Amino acid sequence: MNSASIKKVLILVTILAVPGFLYYLLQDKGKNRYKPLPFFGPKELSGTFHSVRGKQVPDTNYHLVPDFKLLNQQSDTVTWNSYKGKLLVLNLFYTNGDTHAVNFANKAMKAYEATYANNKVVHFVGLSIDPKHDTPDVLAKYAQTLGASAGKWDLLTGDSAMIYNLVNKGLFIDAHQEGTATQPKFIYSNMFVLLDPQHRIRGYYEATSQEALSKLDDEIKVLITEELRNNNDGR
Repeated sequence: MNSASIKKVLILVTILAVPGFLYYLLQDKGKNRYKPLPFFGPKELSGTFHSVRGKQVPDTNYHLVPDFKLLNQQSDTVTWNSYKGKLLVLNLFYTNGDTHAVNFANKAMKAYEATYANNKVVHFVGLSIDPKHDTPDVLAKYAQTLGASAGKWDLLTGDSAMIYNLVNKGLFIDAHQEGTATQPKFIYSNMFVLLDPQHRIRGYYEATSQEALSKLDDEIKVLITEELRNNNDGR
């Protein structure tokens, strides 16, 4: 066989081999490159293990946001069970007073709600830090101005002690009230919080940062993918 024929054979072998090699990389190496989102809050090893690609990996108990019992803008009772199998994007708000920062966050939330309107896994929650004023009747009117539909974008209110415990100790974001009873002033972290269906915190995002808002959009998609992978793995 002359050199020209050998070159033709080598070229043909290369052409045939490359697709198979790329497929191998995507199927085998691609899984190893997948990086899930981090977990926030305290964590501890459980003492049990699960198998990943033939390797025993220790299980970790991550912080879980505690259950709650609140009311939405339609006066429906809402608990974690209402969001079974859902991932949540949550933020804090209030309807009365200087709400410039709240309005900015609401615009971003409305954009997310429109993007994921047909996605049954992604839901949105606004948690009022002024439950004394923000009754379900007030929130019903407020929801109309936002176009917030209960069940997809819930605006929640209820017992103030439960709300502030949920915010400060469950979500690890700051919220407290200053000023007088007639002129309250709310100091709070204007953040979006991403929660997975197991009620674990997977990300914090500054509501006034466009870079953070873009990151949240990307990481919602990552978390959807992660949940699909976990379901396929039986976990």
